Amino acid sequence: SLIIREAFFMKQTRMAHKMTPSKPTFHAKNKHQGRYDFKVLTQCSPDLSKYLQPNKHGSQSIDFFDANAVKALNKALLKSYYEIDWDIPSAYLCPPIPGRADYLHHLVDLLEYKVDVKCLDIGVGANCIYPIVGICEYNWSFVGADIDVKAITSADKILKGNLQLKNKLELRLQNSPTNLFKNIIKEGEFFDVTMCNPPFHASKEDAEKGTLRKLKNLKGKQASKATLNFGGKSKELWCEGGEVAFVKNMILESKQYAKSCKWFTTLISKEANLKYAYKNLRKVKPVTIKTIQMGQGQKQSRILAWSFKK
Repeated sequence: SLIIREAFFMKQTRMAHKMTPSKPTFHAKNKHQGRYDFKVLTQCSPDLSKYLQPNKHGSQSIDFFDANAVKALNKALLKSYYEIDWDIPSAYLCPPIPGRADYLHHLVDLLEYKVDVKCLDIGVGANCIYPIVGICEYNWSFVGADIDVKAITSADKILKGNLQLKNKLELRLQNSPTNLFKNIIKEGEFFDVTMCNPPFHASKEDAEKGTLRKLKNLKGKQASKATLNFGGKSKELWCEGGEVAFVKNMILESKQYAKSCKWFTTLISKEANLKYAYKNLRKVKPVTIKTIQMGQGQKQSRILAWSFKK
């Protein structure tokens, strides 16, 4: 029964978490292993050089709490590794490229190395990172959906500015604040997989508190003001009910599109939120559930995947 499977998967997840090394590693196929080679990156993107400074070990690095420096690093990474010209509007989410790439590599494993994959990215964002990596690495086709008009406009600019993305990405605006798949998945359309990096905070205040905790842990002192070094608008970082509510809506709505997709997936930022997700999965009764552990630099994350198909 699904209840038994749920208990098994939760047990496996807890065991995997306990066995995870203190410094989780990226997927073996991830290009972004080890330290950044700033010499190579600045050759591809000279603008990055003005943000370089010695770290406490005397090596070249950047101030990861400087939003401009992080954005310059992302530009350099995308140019160096993927030959992509990239930019985003100020204050929009500037995601860590290595961790985002890891999600795609794990999905390749989930799909058992299927070719001609069609993927739906829920919340493509102004940065368009998942389609960029998926197209450049695996030649996947993408539909990128977002509720933010400006984010869609930014993603479209990236699309039109890079020939390798042409005919591989379609952008769709979600007009309903309460739906994820409805109005996006067309009648008769089929996706091999959906992916999503949900907003995991419940409010702006919650997001700022999280940033202050990171500042204190990394800099060793209490900060008085939260500066989101990776940027992020409200729809990208928080929503009512946070990650738990967002994923609940996704799971419940996915049942209506059981015939339209092989695998539904989402990132789960906190292991404690898995129990709520499994509770909602029990309501929709998928055939298969998987929790995929990911090592993302200094933190541990996970992908929750479910399918209604045998």
